[in-house]
Amino acid sequence: MIPLSILDLVPIPEGSIPAQAIGNTVALARLADEWGYQRYWLAEHHNMDGLACSATAVLIGQVAAATSRIRVGSGGIMLPNHAPLVVAEQFGTLATLFPGRIDLGLGRAPGTDGATARALRRQALAGSEDEFPRDVEELMGYLAAEDGPGQTVRAIPGRGTEVPVWLLGSSLFSAQLAAWLGLPFAFASHFAPDMLDQALAIYRRTYRPSERWPRPHAMVGCNVIVADSNEAAEHLFTSAQQRVLGMLRGQRGPLPRPIDPAELARLWRPEEQAGVHRMLAVSAVGDAARVTEQLGQLLERTQADELIVACAVHDPLARQDSYRRLKDVTHFA
Repeated sequence: MIPLSILDLVPIPEGSIPAQAIGNTVALARLADEWGYQRYWLAEHHNMDGLACSATAVLIGQVAAATSRIRVGSGGIMLPNHAPLVVAEQFGTLATLFPGRIDLGLGRAPGTDGATARALRRQALAGSEDEFPRDVEELMGYLAAEDGPGQTVRAIPGRGTEVPVWLLGSSLFSAQLAAWLGLPFAFASHFAPDMLDQALAIYRRTYRPSERWPRPHAMVGCNVIVADSNEAAEHLFTSAQQRVLGMLRGQRGPLPRPIDPAELARLWRPEEQAGVHRMLAVSAVGDAARVTEQLGQLLERTQADELIVACAVHDPLARQDSYRRLKDVTHFA
């Protein structure tokens, strides 16, 4: 029995607008709070027509204000886009408003294209990712209970909040850094599963215990859609498949309406089909029995300490229903 959490990119369904997408997120978070989910994380993306999660810290505040128990956080903040002090101030403020409920997941990728990165005023674009380990430690220093030697700049609010920091990644770099710093690690296998097993092995093998995390703690991302039948779930899943197909073709836009899987098969070329299946390989789609089996296999394979679930479904009520059904799957606390 492991904790189960939600990863929300605040999708804008085709035919909808950002205000509705944000409203859908707040409504789902309230239900997740009632249903006993462990965490509700939101992910930073910029210049994405189909996602309304660019102001991640603002959304975290809205979700935390609308809920009472569930932990709320970032999955993640793309640290190369920000000064560590600003992130510490934002999340220190959130932790002050919502004590004991805020998580700070950090990613290394810019999360966008070069033109958008320049619009974000990122400095030294070519080397910003190389600064990531130093920036993580600087940020953690701002949130620490005590100032470091010679520290003259402080995050206020932020200092002393000790907001839990997670490292996120889809490659081996963040796994190695999380192990070195003694931090929990979340792998983005819901869209980039290729290095999942290798990253988890390296993280666990090289882990250095820390005071807060004496043992490695790994979270695995997964796409999940649960419906009343396998056919209904596979129909809903075509929205995510179409979105990934668009990404492979360099096309972005709102989350498409679902279509008949047979129609989808006529849309893609064989190499595109293979690419979509590869990116969405860590998925559980079907009725409760099939999803229970698929998630059991994933947990046995990865020995994950937590599972975080993305659900790209066009109809917000169908998305709610999927998470309602998922909470009753027997693997989860």
